[in-house]
Amino acid sequence: MDHPIICFGQQPCGFFPKRFLFAKIITARRLQKEIGGEIVFFFHDSDHDPRETITIMRDRRSGHEVALNFQFENRIQKKFSPLYAKRVLLDWQVKTARQLPNYVGPSLVEDFKKTKSSNVADFCLEMYKWMGLLEGLRVERSSAPEFRERALAVPDYFVDVRYDGEIVRARYRDGKLLLHKGGDRFLEIPGGEFGPKQISPTCDTRFRWMQSVIRCTHYIAGASEHHYVNKADAPDVKFLKRDEISDSGKAYTEA
Repeated sequence: MDHPIICFGQQPCGFFPKRFLFAKIITARRLQKEIGGEIVFFFHDSDHDPRETITIMRDRRSGHEVALNFQFENRIQKKFSPLYAKRVLLDWQVKTARQLPNYVGPSLVEDFKKTKSSNVADFCLEMYKWMGLLEGLRVERSSAPEFRERALAVPDYFVDVRYDGEIVRARYRDGKLLLHKGGDRFLEIPGGEFGPKQISPTCDTRFRWMQSVIRCTHYIAGASEHHYVNKADAPDVKFLKRDEISDSGKAYTEA
């Protein structure tokens, strides 16, 4: 406890972040004021689910909700590429910027326009930075090769490999690389040699994989994390619930 490490984790969760991420940040900052130490944001940009970045906002005049998301070049990239490998389309950014004044103030519109990141994960992270949410935080990314090399080996994992011109995130099981097509349907794809730089954890192995590198003393957990994180994997970590927040799944749009 000479140097507390306060950690929370989250996938890229919208080009304006969901309010539950804001709640995690606020909870971590309050704890830091009480005990000191540093805050680490574990940015799980290896996830591939395009639903993670759906951004729900409210029309400033009518009050109606709208759900916006990135557009993708092709079906393979949309369904199977990790978020750090899903490319941002310039046409999408231009068209979306035209719509944003209906939902957010001028400063956020300008932040959106000046964001030049080429992939979805970088775009989200840059927007969070413009919004001031990352000030004083150390960001560790699950896609970073150096992070992956330092992490312990886990028995259940995904492998980032090339398939049909894209980087995809394939589940490794029984010596096979599999893409989940829905239900109980999987597509086996060609494999090959791979190493730690290509591996990211499953939901069940994510915490211990992350903790082997970050070694946090306190972890701010979201509502769903309390159900699947095995706290026995880290008996020395103090787990805390994030602060409650209204409309937790909708976008945080306060600059």
